[in-house]
Amino acid sequence: MTTPSAATPSSTAPGQAHGPAPAQAGAPGGRRGSLGPVGLVLAGGISVQFGGALAVTLMPRAGALGVVTLRLLVAALVLMVLCRPRLRGHSRADWGTVIVFGVAMAAMNGLFYQSVARIPLGPAVTLEVLGPLTLSVLASRRALNLVWAALALTGVFLLGGGGFSGLDPLGVAFALGAGAMWAAYIVFSARTGRRFPQADGLALAMAVAAVLFLPLGVLESGTKLLDPTTFALGAAVAVLSSVLPYTLELLALRRLPASTFAILMSLEPALAATAGFLILDQTLAATEAAAIALVIAASMGAVRTQVGRGRRGRTEGGS
Repeated sequence: MTTPSAATPSSTAPGQAHGPAPAQAGAPGGRRGSLGPVGLVLAGGISVQFGGALAVTLMPRAGALGVVTLRLLVAALVLMVLCRPRLRGHSRADWGTVIVFGVAMAAMNGLFYQSVARIPLGPAVTLEVLGPLTLSVLASRRALNLVWAALALTGVFLLGGGGFSGLDPLGVAFALGAGAMWAAYIVFSARTGRRFPQADGLALAMAVAAVLFLPLGVLESGTKLLDPTTFALGAAVAVLSSVLPYTLELLALRRLPASTFAILMSLEPALAATAGFLILDQTLAATEAAAIALVIAASMGAVRTQVGRGRRGRTEGGS
């Protein structure tokens, strides 16, 4: 599958006329088109990792599948109310894209929470981020991006202590599966953002994910999901881990290439380690701190490469 670049959407993409025009890398305002989406991605990453740490504390009350169900259901309700997406006027390809996006979202969440139910949050996110890193290597058309991806990959493995042999194999498998679904999420989030105005496609995809996961959550947790405290905590997880980050990422992917976005996802282990330290009382070793520094350096390099390309495009366009 060829991964599309969110920075160069087709001029004939359905629904594009209803939303703000994506900023082109070589157009005036290209700096905002490069740095603005980066800020959205970082804000989304911080939100999702602190939401994930909160979800870990909720699992004893509702179970892994129950937490995912609450997260997706509340997020879908909030987004459907806020966005009020149109159900008419979309093509079969539009609906196909949003349904696959919803399936990927449901699978990504379900697999990840099954993972963190078995292994610590930091290693789980470290393994999961291999999916976006692999996507960055496959999607990139610039040799320099491969360097940043390799540097980030080094930091990811270093953050995992150089190996994961001491972890529950099933938890590792779930985390790797979540990473594959994360890569699919990036691809179809970009496609959905080009086909639907604002966050309408995200709201519809979240509804698809919630409907798919609801039977699993009810089967595992039953009436526990109706406990007021459990539901309130689940709502907080939904806002932090789904509503805010997914909306910010969808907006970012309209103006940021998928390869650069995927490398920025390598910041997630660092953010997860920070959330684990502040909320779950997990400490960082010197090796883990060095790994975080490598990952951040790789992400900064990817951003600088993107900004530099935008500046060269503006210079060439004005000459």
